[in-house]
Amino acid sequence: MGTGLPCGGAGHRILIENSEYWLRNYGDLAMLEVTVRRLRARWPGASIGIMTEAPALVSAYFPGAVGITVGAADPWRAPGPIARLAARLGPTVAGPVEITRLRAWAWFLPRAIEVRDRLRANRSRAEPVAAAAGAEAVAAVGTRIEARHPGAARAVREADLVVALGGGYLTDADVPQATRVLELLDYARDAGIPTALVGQGLGPLRDARLRDRAAQVLAKTPFIALRERRRGPELLAALGVPPEAFAVTGDDAIELAVAARKVELGTDIGVCLRVARYAPVAAAAQDRVGEVVRTSAAQLGARLAPLIIAETPGSPDRATTLPLVRASADPVAPPGRFVRPGDVAERVARCRVLVTGAYHLAVFALSQGIPVVALTSTEYYDDKFLGLAEMFGGGVRLIHLDDPDLGELLAAAVRAAWDEAEEVREPLRAGADEQVAASRAGFERLFALLERSHIEHG
Repeated sequence: MGTGLPCGGAGHRILIENSEYWLRNYGDLAMLEVTVRRLRARWPGASIGIMTEAPALVSAYFPGAVGITVGAADPWRAPGPIARLAARLGPTVAGPVEITRLRAWAWFLPRAIEVRDRLRANRSRAEPVAAAAGAEAVAAVGTRIEARHPGAARAVREADLVVALGGGYLTDADVPQATRVLELLDYARDAGIPTALVGQGLGPLRDARLRDRAAQVLAKTPFIALRERRRGPELLAALGVPPEAFAVTGDDAIELAVAARKVELGTDIGVCLRVARYAPVAAAAQDRVGEVVRTSAAQLGARLAPLIIAETPGSPDRATTLPLVRASADPVAPPGRFVRPGDVAERVARCRVLVTGAYHLAVFALSQGIPVVALTSTEYYDDKFLGLAEMFGGGVRLIHLDDPDLGELLAAAVRAAWDEAEEVREPLRAGADEQVAASRAGFERLFALLERSHIEHG
């Protein structure tokens, strides 16, 4: 294959810092699926590790990949009998069992930490000098990662490449996750492991401490692929990242959505309302959205199709979307849980218009030539949707959920999107095809990192 790696990458380990550890967001899963597929196509003999809290779900969605938890004693160990069973059963069967385990663990973990901290406090009172010395040592990032997340630390040290999966987490809206990813990348760099970020949406980034940390890490990262050009390039330049170290490639999930395209124009109106800490929506606005989409569907002779992208506790799209369609005349049945991201993209393909507060549903729609009415309540989501509009050359109408004229504006936007659906179909698809090509070119640069490292150190 001319990759520079022996036997198709046999013996090499690629660690993916997954952006959503519970694997309950179909947009993140779509990016992960495309990433794993591309890595395996290039290096079929390599081991692929995915950071997660749900290792059985990793096996169910990606048989043969290694689900690595932050506390794993032997992170690169071959999948055991539970993982092999999950791979055979698939996510629909394995998912409920794994999530039940995770919920039990989420209940137990805070209590275990409380007991551990109490024991540590007792020990520190008995050994004040040793405790003081330990406090100094934990100040270092590497020591902190090794102490708190030994599985992640060992997984990095034993990897040949560390890739941070795409997402919109390098922002003030998600400081904990942004910090986690930055520290892991910094740890990898200090260990001499090549690193890269793919499919990233950056900003807003005004938090001084997070911005400083991002500058320290990103300025030394060999390659960063951005999913948008609205904020990312300017922000990276301000953080000291040289222009040759990054490229605008689009969202990696576009490739998966392109595969779901249909020849015929869809007939449904798809809808998803995202309500979360980072996307607050007043109850009155939620009710108004429901009234408008139901009325619009009746007037246009369309069925309302509830679409779900996130099943996570912090942003349960199912709980906020299904009430919008229940009172409509002939709603489409909601999708099941633990489906594959391609199944979600296929459901989007049946729509003529999509009304959504979830970013990746908009990605799925635009990639198939379907216009989007985007619901937003924050600057963070303004940037997400406007960044998509720039990348696709249009196809997005932005509606602010706190606008006093929400009902009238939303109704007009749905009607306009419906009327233009045929006209914008091919231009949007062409924009998607261009981004798939750019994304693949970005991955060639990622591949080169490992291949060059192998030549230099092999």
